[in-house]
Amino acid sequence: MLDDVLVLWTTEFGRMPTHQEGTSGRDHNPDGFTCWMMGAGVKGGVSHGATDDFGRRAERDVATVYDYWATVLHLLGLDHERLIHRHNGADRRLTDVHGHVIRSLLA
Repeated sequence: MLDDVLVLWTTEFGRMPTHQEGTSGRDHNPDGFTCWMMGAGVKGGVSHGATDDFGRRAERDVATVYDYWATVLHLLGLDHERLIHRHNGADRRLTDVHGHVIRSLLA
């Protein structure tokens, strides 16, 4: 079944490795978070990117959210540069003017 199904696990952001001042909570961290995917052409057992030792910011093989979605669309058989929708009177792409397929994740 995984030949035809793409499974994604992601969040909208990571969490800071430290707590917020004056609280016991941790703030959003858009600069270092984890996603995973499997099936539908994803190479198994591969890890891409890493944060600094503190877990604060991506620093090795940094991929953007645009790269993530470009890769997902590619795995679904869609060209992210041609997938355009009309929004507020302008043509837009899900990957904006950014995004590159992360080729090292492809089987």
